[in-house]
Amino acid sequence: MKIYKYPSEAELREIITRPTKDAQDLTATVAAVLARVKAEGDSAVLDYEQQFDHVDLRAAQHPGASAGTSPLAVTEAEFEAAEALVAPELREALQLAHDNIARFHAEQRYAGIEVQTAPGVRCWQRSVAIERVGLYIPGGTAPLFSTVLMLATPARIAGCRQIVLCTPPQRDGSVNPAILVAARIAGVAEVFKTGGVQAIGAMAYGTESIPKVSKIFGPGNQYVQCAKQLVSLADVAIDMPAGPSEVEVVADATADAAFVAADLLSQAEHGVDSQVLLVTTSEQLLADVEAEVQRQLQQLPRHDIAAAALSHSRLVLVASSAEAMAITNRYAPEHLILETADAEALAADVVNAGSVFIGHLTPESAGDYASGTNHTLPTNGYATAYSGVNLDAFCRKITYQHITPEGLRAIGPAVELMAEAEHLDAHKRAMTLRLQSL
Repeated sequence: MKIYKYPSEAELREIITRPTKDAQDLTATVAAVLARVKAEGDSAVLDYEQQFDHVDLRAAQHPGASAGTSPLAVTEAEFEAAEALVAPELREALQLAHDNIARFHAEQRYAGIEVQTAPGVRCWQRSVAIERVGLYIPGGTAPLFSTVLMLATPARIAGCRQIVLCTPPQRDGSVNPAILVAARIAGVAEVFKTGGVQAIGAMAYGTESIPKVSKIFGPGNQYVQCAKQLVSLADVAIDMPAGPSEVEVVADATADAAFVAADLLSQAEHGVDSQVLLVTTSEQLLADVEAEVQRQLQQLPRHDIAAAALSHSRLVLVASSAEAMAITNRYAPEHLILETADAEALAADVVNAGSVFIGHLTPESAGDYASGTNHTLPTNGYATAYSGVNLDAFCRKITYQHITPEGLRAIGPAVELMAEAEHLDAHKRAMTLRLQSL
């Protein structure tokens, strides 16, 4: 990890810069896969599953499949088999997490407003669920069954009529059983065995088996994120632009170096392109954390992945907490952990962050799993403009207005004048005819 002590402005610009990749070749590769999925449907998806996920779903066993059942679809028998494969303790943990996520997101329901903007002019707004949503759940080196709960739970609370879930199959053609159990807990019935770019294309365009959706949610690698951004240009909405996972820890001399190191490593193990950042006012803590990271790193099964992420991560020493928060708001981290004596006070200074974890006993992993907040968050500095996934992400707000004769007289002349000034005569006529009818 690179160390910066009392960084200059030039060094600050370097600190807040994320790892970058040349997107030109990536975009061309992704666009080609999307085009084939759009043109060939299931056939292309099945071919890409064999090519990218190394599983031949056409030949795999599909318990409970009847004649005509798509090899991409998870059957009821597979759901039932998954229940028996997940330890009761894990199932209880999933249920606890689901209940906390549901409790937090249910409180976000929008009650609606109604306003009389002028005498006889009544305007109101209603929140309406998106009818069909698609959830992408990574299932490669780390099958993220927790993301099923984070996305499906608010979708169900919002009232989405159809929830489609795509996740990569395992080598034997099955889906990770914890993903299926989480889906069942969250109320998802339609699960399909496909991952990567082909899954995003299938949900964006629709295939013979996989329904077309109106909005796609979920994390993924650089190929998945590129695919989401490409399909969002014309075919479907997406939750947010996102990139590799990241965490920033702000700490002072009261922080426990072992806690801080564990927090940094918990993000570093996500992927080789993840980034972690420590900003501290204590030079002793910086040294202790550097040593503790190396000690804990040796104990991780995902050692190589975490080590690669640490190679472009930073430890930063600053003179004051005010300077630490200034850097934080410029960096706009996906996850921000405040491990200081005055963490509650510093939290009030946060302007740009996806999710904030306050105090020495609040690790980012709590939010990843079971505190109740959502872990699908803006990365790569997008926290300056985007929120994390919440109940509103699964809804649209439709506005209504109703005008009485009194209201027509109140605003009609202004509408006529404005339409005439914009040279939109048909707009003016639509109001004039109504005024003349009174």
